Amino acid sequence: MATPKEALQEYVTAWNAGDAAAIVALFADDAIVADPYGTPPREGREAIRAFYEDGVKTGARLTLDAPIRGSHGDRAAMAFTVELTTEAGPMRIRVIDVMTFDEHGKIARMEALWGPDDVERP
Repeated sequence: MATPKEALQEYVTAWNAGDAAAIVALFADDAIVADPYGTPPREGREAIRAFYEDGVKTGARLTLDAPIRGSHGDRAAMAFTVELTTEAGPMRIRVIDVMTFDEHGKIARMEALWGPDDVERP
């Protein structure tokens, strides 16, 4: 079983490889993804699978802005930048993901903290 920090590194690696299945494998079957936090969450494996399959199709790439941070409990967090190209041109989103892990080392909850002020169009 990977540590939370290792799981987050696997998440970034899988995302950048376009491997939605590897990302989804990091999550518990009944996990919740709130991305961005404050919008309706995606709940359960099928909703999470659809979210990540759509996400990796954008060709977005994640770059860590600082080392992944752990905790004395069941959470870890990472600050990163998402870079992608949309029909309107290049876009950069500054994000902090906070992940809560279950007793099996799977992600039980993911909260992506970003809002309109964190989106740049260089």
